[in-house]
Amino acid sequence: MNPARARQDVRYEPDDRPPLPITIGLGVQYAMLCIASVVLTPMIMITLAGGSDEYLAWAVFAALLISGLTTAIQARGIGRIGAGYILVMGSTSAFLAVSVTALERGGPGLLATLIVASALIQFILAARMALLRKVFTPTVAGTVLILIPITLTPLILRKLAELPANASPLAGPVTAGVTLLVTLLIPLRFPGALRLWAPAIGIVTGCLVAGPVFGIYDLSAVAEAAWIGLPSLAWPGVDLGFRPEFWALLPSFVMVTLVGAMDTLGDAIAIQRVSWRKPRAIDFRSIQGAIGADGVGNLLSGLAGTVPNTTYGMSIAVAELTGVAARRIGICVGAVFAVFAFMPKFLALIVAIPGPVVAAYYVIIVALIFVFGMKILLSEGLDYRKGLVVGVAFWLGIAFQFDWIYPERLQGAWGELLGNGMTVGGLTVIALTLFGEIGGGGRSRLRTRLGPDAWPRVDAFLAKFAARRRWGEEMEMRLRAVGEETMQILVRGKEREGDMDAAATGERRLLLIACSDGNAAELDFIATTDATNIEDQLAMLSETTASVPTETETPLRLLRHYASSIRHQQYHDIDILTIRVEGAGRRAPPGRSRRD
Repeated sequence: MNPARARQDVRYEPDDRPPLPITIGLGVQYAMLCIASVVLTPMIMITLAGGSDEYLAWAVFAALLISGLTTAIQARGIGRIGAGYILVMGSTSAFLAVSVTALERGGPGLLATLIVASALIQFILAARMALLRKVFTPTVAGTVLILIPITLTPLILRKLAELPANASPLAGPVTAGVTLLVTLLIPLRFPGALRLWAPAIGIVTGCLVAGPVFGIYDLSAVAEAAWIGLPSLAWPGVDLGFRPEFWALLPSFVMVTLVGAMDTLGDAIAIQRVSWRKPRAIDFRSIQGAIGADGVGNLLSGLAGTVPNTTYGMSIAVAELTGVAARRIGICVGAVFAVFAFMPKFLALIVAIPGPVVAAYYVIIVALIFVFGMKILLSEGLDYRKGLVVGVAFWLGIAFQFDWIYPERLQGAWGELLGNGMTVGGLTVIALTLFGEIGGGGRSRLRTRLGPDAWPRVDAFLAKFAARRRWGEEMEMRLRAVGEETMQILVRGKEREGDMDAAATGERRLLLIACSDGNAAELDFIATTDATNIEDQLAMLSETTASVPTETETPLRLLRHYASSIRHQQYHDIDILTIRVEGAGRRAPPGRSRRD
């Protein structure tokens, strides 16, 4: 890793403990920015479906409590549930259309059953993510992230025009412009501690312009609301009749759940990128935890009879804007959500923030989210294949989002499904990626024990693989050298864990998958290794100045010499080391493998 790449703007990393005033202040800021979305989604859903006021009050109360609990779980983590980063959870509008349909056809009980069923899909995805590694990739995550601003554009435009009928024509533009200007100027001109409060200062300034100057900040609902209160118990229960309406709507709920999982994937990768000063390899165990926490949120939402929740991309934008990524902030956000659930007056104050103020802040949020998506795409290497896939997916996402393609034929359920750019773009990039995988070179597999005695089998397997593709001696030697160094690293990892006895008796297994891509080979070593990420180890080698490598460093240095790219994906219970070896045109290795 090049030290120059270290991010100096990160003030507090996830393991740091910021001072209490910063923790509470940022926790309140995060909550204030997200609470309107948490509250408005169930309000819109139940209002459109004609639900009762009692059910509405209960659904909003439950959404806040569940969002607070799952936000704290994402930050703190419970076992394998939770990302371990600041990922604010809240009500998702992706389920809005299908949830309204479920309420109209079967009532809150049917909605609860469908949400619980969709939560089970998320648990399966989190547990089996290693099997879906060719689908849930950084390319998919980056594409989904750059499409999020497209899907939020109609919301921003509606918020800009959300003004009283008698408001001045200048009220919207001036209020939004002042909010945007203040929020931007503070981090641009004052990079110190004042930067932490830029979002709050911008919103407060916008509200002051909206209220005293233009009179568009309506506080009548705030005056009527109680300071502390609880809604009447209106739990709808769960409908276990599994009537035809359930089976008719289940595919739509599953599809929206998959789209939500892609959104969470993108957010979980992005928050890892912005939370550390020194770049790290993506920790897929954290992504599994994030999707698992998503499942917990949906399960609780279904049992409570409210709208499902998901991660909010603005978490990443605020972490980038403030430079604070400490987990304590996430726990504080969860606590603030829970407190807000019992404070109707303060809740009304947040919800009443004028639309132009909210829209101006969303402009900054979506701009940063788009940049994060591009960074992820570029960091993974955007070759001509990935570039083609991302370009087509992005354009189709925009086209379907704004009804540019056969709008007269996309009506009803299909219109609701394909009217979301993130859904169309995400499904497109997955389909094209899978098509590319199916159309790739043939695969060869080897299953063996993970131990010192496995090396001869691996060596013979790689030699045979190169011979079948007629790559010549130079490519064969390169492949065998990569296999040798990789096996040394994997076996040494078992020795560090003290699990050599288990490996020797066959309890630890290795699956080696080799496939060709033109004159290049891609090797997947699938096994259980130690907790150290090999990508991070290789990055550390770039920083060391030692002229004589240690015994531990030697295989890493040789592996880096022979391979053109190395990617280490760490999941729970399984690690996947993907190594690409280029053929003709690459620098030849200096001699044979050390054991030859």
